[in-house]
Parts: sequence; C-alpha cells; structure tokens
Amino acid sequence: MEGPLQTFVHVCHENGQWMSQLPEKLWDIPLYNLALPGSHDTMTYCLDKRSAVSGNESKLVKFLNKCLPCIVHPIIMKWSITQVLTVTEQLEAGVRYLDFRIAHKANDPSMNLYFVHMVYTTVTVQDILWEILRWLETHPQEVVIIACRNFDGLTKRLHNHLVACIKEIFQCKLCPRNVVPTLRTLWHLGHQVIVSYEEEMELGKHCELWPPIPYWWGNKTSTRALIRYLEHMKRMGRPGKFFVAGINLTENLRYILVHPFGSLKKMTLQSLPCLKIWIKQQHPGPKRKCINIIAGDFIGNNDFVKDVIELNTKINPLLLCQSEVEQIGFNSQLPDL
Repeated sequence: MEGPLQTFVHVCHENGQWMSQLPEKLWDIPLYNLALPGSHDTMTYCLDKRSAVSGNESKLVKFLNKCLPCIVHPIIMKWSITQVLTVTEQLEAGVRYLDFRIAHKANDPSMNLYFVHMVYTTVTVQDILWEILRWLETHPQEVVIIACRNFDGLTKRLHNHLVACIKEIFQCKLCPRNVVPTLRTLWHLGHQVIVSYEEEMELGKHCELWPPIPYWWGNKTSTRALIRYLEHMKRMGRPGKFFVAGINLTENLRYILVHPFGSLKKMTLQSLPCLKIWIKQQHPGPKRKCINIIAGDFIGNNDFVKDVIELNTKINPLLLCQSEVEQIGFNSQLPDL
C-alpha cells in the first residue's frame, strides 16, 4: 500500500465509445485539431521482471545490474513502470494514442519483437497488434493512433517484418497518410488505425505509414517545471498535424538517490492535482497555442482521460473553419513525407 497516495484504478467503460458519441458538428474536424487522450510508454504494465536490461541503456546501468541484480533490478522496475492497465483496458478507458517503444532482444535468433522501457516486456508486438484489432472490431467507430518509436536493435530485415505484420493484421483499417483524418471520412472509408513510424526509410515505401508524431517531452522531475516547459512549447507554436504534449514526469539519478523509497507511480500521483488544472485550461484546435494529443502515465488513476475528452466541448466549428484557412497555408509549407 502507498498510504495517502494509493488510488483506486477504475476503467471508465463509458469512455470506450467516446468518439462515436461526439456531436456531429465535430465529425468534419481533423483528428489533429481534436483533443485526444494518450498513454505514455503504453506497454510498461507487462515488463518482464526476469528480463535483461535493454541494449540501449548506459554501460553503468548494465554493469550495476550485473553486479548487484538483487538491489538494482527492483529499482529499475520501480522507475520503469508507467502504466498498470492493459492495452485493452486503456482503449476501453478512452485512450486513443498508444506510445509503442519497440525492440529486438540482443542475441535473439528469432524475429520476435517486444516493447521496451529499460527492460523488455513479456508479450510480443504481434500479440498486442492482434489484441488491438479484436478491440477495434467491437468498436467500429473508434480510431486509434499507434506511434511506433525507438526501434532498439531493429535491422532492416526486422523493420520489413514489423511493417508486414502491421499491414497483415490491420489491412483496410489502416488509414493512408494522404487522407485528411476526420471522423466522417474515416467512418466512411472503414479506417480505424493511424500508424506513425519513426523510421524514414520505411515511410517512402509504405503509404500506410504516417511520419513521426512530435512528442513534447519535458524531461522534468518537477510538476511546475514541466508546466513551464509545456507553456513554452505552446508559445513556440503547435506543429501542423498530430503532436503530443507529454504530461509525464521523468526521474533522474539524483532524484532516485534523494527518494530511495520512491517510485515513478508515487512521483506521478503527487503531480496529478496540478496537471489536472493545466489540462482543464487547454483548448484543442489549429491555432498556435492549441493542443492535440495529451499523454500521461498511470492513466487509470484519476479523471485524466475524461478531462481531455471534455476539452472537445470548447471547440466552435464556425470559428475553427476560419482558422482552417490560415492552417491550410501553414500546412502547405510542410514536407509531404
């Protein structure tokens, strides 16, 4: 138990169909001008306690874990887990952006791919893609954005394998990047999945892959510092299409040493009241200071998803149309990957 920080994780099933329940006046607005809830490091709920440390981690971390595994490995686990809900539970709770860090284990002769955050997951990428498909088939008007990132240890052959799996599993549900992704258009075409892929070589070969989605990562241990960073990024101006404002705090070695009995969960739960206020102040849309996807840790521990979804009630489609004229000129200057 975590004392006053212990919270009840509740999956709000009424959010499972929230896109289909949006008012019709929002059906013709691109998804990158709506407010979408996301989960940061989506797959860390199933990290493998027996896993080796990722090949991407520092030599010091790998050395300490090898020399003092009974001490170091539990610490790694405490500061690596960012979610407790399964991917299906997250989707049912209303999450529509999934942050997938994909890896191939060192010295593994198989083609199996896993998710990673310091250590590897117990489940494979392919199994989770099938799980998402099963959920989508029972929620035909919901749209999910999958960001494939990091690619720890992936060779060209493994990239080809991963993209082939994505296309085989989702097939016509994949939305090509030349489609303006409004709900009305996606429903009409039967598209439910937008895959962002952080590997430029693959983008040119597959029209089903979207460019990397910018992620505003503050890399802060303090809630106030994180909010200052996000406000600074807003003043700089939002990207033209999809982007993520990450409300996740990030530990560093100094913070861990000062908080020997802490965890990422404790760190996150302490920040939620201030972040809740910040979220409620945001506006979706195409203007410079507007937000799009907001991604957080431990998304089942408060009203985060509901608060993000409710931001869409602030949208006035008549005013948005006027802003779209300006946005079209801005978007025309962006490279078409």
